[in-house]
Amino acid sequence: MIAAEVNVRNVVLSAEHAEVSQRLTVNARAAGPRLGRDVQQVIKASKAGDWSVTDGVVVAGGIELQDGEYTLETTLADGHEASGLLPGGGFVVLDTTITPELQAEGIARDVVRAVQQARRDAGFEVTDRVRVTVSADATTAAAVQTHRELIMGETLATDLQLTEGGELTVSVTA
Repeated sequence: MIAAEVNVRNVVLSAEHAEVSQRLTVNARAAGPRLGRDVQQVIKASKAGDWSVTDGVVVAGGIELQDGEYTLETTLADGHEASGLLPGGGFVVLDTTITPELQAEGIARDVVRAVQQARRDAGFEVTDRVRVTVSADATTAAAVQTHRELIMGETLATDLQLTEGGELTVSVTA
């Protein structure tokens, strides 16, 4: 259910986790007018790791920072970004690596959208079965062929004709 809701391939729940760290970056332009010369002390403290966050309050080098004067970035040891910190101390990690398989699936989903738009433009009802003709470049045609069943299932297509060549064009008939 989570995977479908956030449109990801899979979700892995784990009690084990990679090393998570946060990096504080001080916005000198925003903090400078308020802090004056102390902004240099805050910047040095942030770089040296002499900072903390307690109950949402960020303190660097003994000086409290205000919203807009800093950014906090959460990272994992392997370089992935931790996309969301949870109140209980957990975090969400998104692997944004695009494999050739994911790219092909994304292309197929774009074709589904194009077919659905063609269905609407032609005045078909949501439940109408249609015949689909797709003409596309070699990369898109390969993705359509690989994900033929997905496209047909999502668009209620009884037939899908595919030709290779040129830009993506889609037509639907009864």
